[in-house]
Amino acid sequence: MLTLSQFGFRALWSPYFFLFIIGVIVLFFYVAIKKRHLFDGNERLSKKEGFLFTFTLLFIYVLKGSPIDLLGHLMFTFHMIQMALLYLLVPQLLIVSIPKWMWSKFITLPYIKPVFTFFTKPLIALLLFNGIFSMYHIPLVFDVVKTDMLLHTIYTFVLLLLAINMWWPLLNKLRDGNQLSGIKKLGYLLAASVLLTPACALIIFNKNPMYSTYSNPDLWYQSLHLCVPADLLATLQLAGPEMFNLMSVLYDQQLGGVIMKILQEVIYGGVLYRIFIEWYRKEQNEPDPILNLDPELLKKS
Repeated sequence: MLTLSQFGFRALWSPYFFLFIIGVIVLFFYVAIKKRHLFDGNERLSKKEGFLFTFTLLFIYVLKGSPIDLLGHLMFTFHMIQMALLYLLVPQLLIVSIPKWMWSKFITLPYIKPVFTFFTKPLIALLLFNGIFSMYHIPLVFDVVKTDMLLHTIYTFVLLLLAINMWWPLLNKLRDGNQLSGIKKLGYLLAASVLLTPACALIIFNKNPMYSTYSNPDLWYQSLHLCVPADLLATLQLAGPEMFNLMSVLYDQQLGGVIMKILQEVIYGGVLYRIFIEWYRKEQNEPDPILNLDPELLKKS
């Protein structure tokens, strides 16, 4: 019986991707500490930002470079866990961990500013991310993307950018960035939750397996080329996805949809709680306009 270890170290731990992640972390600290004097508004990098950025990049590695990535090709359930965390949680961490002056410098670049401003408009950001995310899980699109390295890389990167755009109006602190406040944040978050529901419902309540890359042995084998070296894969005797799946393909599919929806609600619930706290503190800190009227004005009236 095959075990995950037989897929080899490169497939399980993606050493080149790990080196890339370490390189990005080193570059971030170099710019944020050694070169920050070259930028306007270059506040000192806080310990919280440094820790959170490092944690976020390592978390990305866990999702895309550890055995979780391989398991995402073997079981749909792990794929959905990966998707939920990568696109609903990681973008939030990136937005809050990167210093404001870095964001400001990036989004005000001549060729970036008009594009970023357009794609972070609340309605556009909301519709694009949820639309592309839902389109990804249309069986025809899913099976093609899952078996083509270039398409899979492009789709993953584009979805991450669109996810950052979607979270930007809720989380960014820049004055010149698209922002929402108060009750608009609640409506935006509710709309995001509703827009993602049809895709989850289609997956959960479908009575037949939807994705050939988890049921068809040939397409499943082809999809493994995205994370397993071809020379090693050729030496393994693989009959099909049932060799590793702990349940039937249909139950795996339904469980994946359920977990996706649960993780979405938990993550959105945490954001909703934070919005309420910020709203409450703002109301407490702002003086009541009636109770703080100028006495002289009251006399004149």
